[in-house]
Amino acid sequence: MNNEQTSSIDTTTEEYRDKWLKLSPVAIIYFAIQFIKNTASNFVYLIPALVVGYQKLADNIVSILIGVAGILVFIAVSALVKFYFYQYRITGQRAQIHSGVFQKKHIDLPFERIQNIRFEQPIYYRFTDHVCMLLDTAGSSKAEAKIIALPKSVAETLKQEILLFKSHTSDTESQTETEQQHDQETVLNTRSVRDLVIHGLASNRIWIVLGALAPFFNAISEQVIEGIESFGVDVEALMSSTQYAMWQYILVIASATFIIVALLALISVIGSVITFYDFRLTRSDDRYIRRNGLFTRHEVAMRLRRLQMIVYQQNWLDRLLQRVNLKFEQLNSSVERHSASTAGGKIMVPSVTLSEAEELARDAWPEHQMGSIKFHPISKRLMVRNALVSFWLLVGSAIVISYFGHYQLSAALVALFLASLPFIALRWKRWGYANDGQFIYIRKGLIGVNYRCFPVHKVQQTSFYQSWFMRRFKLCSVGFVLACGGQSVPFIKETTGDALIDNTLYRVEALRKSWM
Repeated sequence: MNNEQTSSIDTTTEEYRDKWLKLSPVAIIYFAIQFIKNTASNFVYLIPALVVGYQKLADNIVSILIGVAGILVFIAVSALVKFYFYQYRITGQRAQIHSGVFQKKHIDLPFERIQNIRFEQPIYYRFTDHVCMLLDTAGSSKAEAKIIALPKSVAETLKQEILLFKSHTSDTESQTETEQQHDQETVLNTRSVRDLVIHGLASNRIWIVLGALAPFFNAISEQVIEGIESFGVDVEALMSSTQYAMWQYILVIASATFIIVALLALISVIGSVITFYDFRLTRSDDRYIRRNGLFTRHEVAMRLRRLQMIVYQQNWLDRLLQRVNLKFEQLNSSVERHSASTAGGKIMVPSVTLSEAEELARDAWPEHQMGSIKFHPISKRLMVRNALVSFWLLVGSAIVISYFGHYQLSAALVALFLASLPFIALRWKRWGYANDGQFIYIRKGLIGVNYRCFPVHKVQQTSFYQSWFMRRFKLCSVGFVLACGGQSVPFIKETTGDALIDNTLYRVEALRKSWM
């Protein structure tokens, strides 16, 4: 960056430098919506119970209205108070934030600790052209600092100032990050609405919702029957009637099931489209930039040198459709975030074809062999161990229960054990590993399958584990710790594990490359 650009930044930031500043009033909306989101996430599992108790709630309409009004007033007061106590300033080469009402939070973040700068723009910020600025640091489990409502021009200028400071303090970069940001971006991948629909259908949201509703199926079915009977239909008489054939009853039940699953699939598809709408993955020199979002626009940038691991993720439906969720994982990606769209540690490209995934992976690491390398299987002792554990837990319990005369429950536990055996075998079959000297590859899964690839020089720590069972058969499990989390390979030969760890540590020491 030349002197003229530096002078421009100093002029733009002069008005907010070294002063404690309040947020724009538009931040009140942000605090209110965040409060609603946090509250709703804690009560999501009460939704089925509310559905079951709908009739009792309907009989107390006045109380409900008073309660809703009280909640709205509480949300408004809470948002106003949080807005009042939030202040920030940029002083020297550090960002400082004071927030909190009863529990005060003070953040003092030096520029040199900042590893990633992200922007979020909720839909209600677009009218005033404000953004949320998130500052990530290495080693944090979430965004280290978040300035809630900055004018977009100020946020861009502040970002340039931080990057300029880091480029002046780094002796390893030959070209500054701020100069690279003005390079022309090359579009690597975009996602159409059709691709996002496929991603929504193939995601696990449908089955998670069904699993959460399972304990309430009986109560919900009773409420549905009562609702049908309120229209004058006698369900019990209808089901006991002999004027309909059995196949007709089966057809009605199957149709109702299909409608329910279709509604849940629609919810999942809508969520996918909202999250990844207008998805664009671009590259500017060695920087990958992901932009996506319908209501809230997200922008995440990642330097290629910070890339820790590439993941091909497929569930059973992805395998049928020949699609892959491709993930570029960097710092802290193993830490669970609020959603895929806001994760600062990874860039995910949803539902790409196998050829697109291979092309994107080779753009980052041309030498990798994820799509062609031969994986070595792990020992069948893992399958034996898991089968024995399942046997003693299920069949052993069945024997004890049958002693007290509960033969039906005992039979169910035995049947469950027999049903678990194919999954235990499939779980073993999915495991595999490979090493070509430059990269380590791991394959695992159950119904679906995940492929992981990471460079040897990114490994920060290794582990060697043997249980009594493993030691008896000269087996071991090895682990590798990366900046994005740990990876392990279980039940391989002891000599193979020793060699894999020795070769990895030798390569790390010999190459002496930075892990970020």
